[in-house]
Amino acid sequence: MSVDNPPASGVRVPWHAVHPKVRAEVEGFLGGQVVEAVTQTGGFSPACAARLRAGNGRRAFVKTVGPEPNPLSVTLYRDELRVAAALPDHVPAPKLLTGFETEGWVTLVFEDVEGEHPAQPWRRDQLDLVFAALDQKAAALTPSPLAVPTVGEMFGDSFRGWRRLLDEDTTGLDPWALRHLGALAELESGWAEAAAGDSLVHGDMRADNVLLAGDRVFFVDWPYACLGAAWFDRLAMLPSVGMQGGPPPHELFADPDLGATAVIAAFCGYFLRQSRLPDPPGLPTVRAFQRAQGVVALDWLKRRTGWA
Repeated sequence: MSVDNPPASGVRVPWHAVHPKVRAEVEGFLGGQVVEAVTQTGGFSPACAARLRAGNGRRAFVKTVGPEPNPLSVTLYRDELRVAAALPDHVPAPKLLTGFETEGWVTLVFEDVEGEHPAQPWRRDQLDLVFAALDQKAAALTPSPLAVPTVGEMFGDSFRGWRRLLDEDTTGLDPWALRHLGALAELESGWAEAAAGDSLVHGDMRADNVLLAGDRVFFVDWPYACLGAAWFDRLAMLPSVGMQGGPPPHELFADPDLGATAVIAAFCGYFLRQSRLPDPPGLPTVRAFQRAQGVVALDWLKRRTGWA
């Protein structure tokens, strides 16, 4: 099956366009004027994400976002700041050095990790390295060291795609999905119970939220951290792996449990319904990215259910 591979990228704000009070506070923390700012690609937020070097040689990775053009991004950065500040040192994530809010902007300053996102299309050696790190993360974060929402609380309103489609225009919906829409809505309704657990899960696992530094793996961008099953991040990642040239999900997640199928149904319904909506402000590629994941997830769901 051929699937388009849209980029996981938003419209980045260059460092020089960041609010001057934010830049001044970052420079004050670094102890010198920023003399080099390299914008980093990957991720959807319409924000500044840059590796900075100050005149005194100090380096940091800074991400900062203001209320325009997408106020939701400020909320997400505020959530990420709260989580990043509380992550234990043994979590495979860049260390937060400082964070603050000023003039409506939320700013996070991290250690500068000398790493790169996984290659696209996926290389199997890198994929295996990431999966091993996911397993290690799950073991280290069970039970969760943080008080965070449950996976059902975090995604409960979002993972109602099939149920919402029961009352919406379904023009252009895949014929198989349309034929089984009622059954898919029922299957989806059990996802939160199936995904419940006491692990701290990342909640938004994709290649653009992974950094590889030699044989070390760092997971970045934690605003959706929540309590869930230890396997949740691996399952959640697989539609994007499939759309980005990796093996299809059914080859990487063989657990036949019906609960996992309900979670797959929830992701699939979310991706496909969201892809039918207009682009959010400042996020011009997210709908295409969701649709591409939805196509892969739908094929996986057809295999899992066996419905004709």
